Amino acid sequence: MANGFIVLDEKDWEGMDQEQRSWMVFKTLKSIDARLSKLEKRPTADKCFAFMGGAIGGFLTVLGMKWGG
Repeated sequence: MANGFIVLDEKDWEGMDQEQRSWMVFKTLKSIDARLSKLEKRPTADKCFAFMGGAIGGFLTVLGMKWGG
């Protein structure tokens, strides 16, 4: 669980009973909720910079497709 997500394969999932499966789903959802909460609490400036970066990147892509391809 190096990146915070619980990674199970089919073999692990099949070897668990229903209570263990429910617990793994619960832990995964709690982990996702914690990560989303951190993202939502980011400063407005970060969100604006991300938006501007996407807009500039999209504009440059359109120019590149027009002139390069």
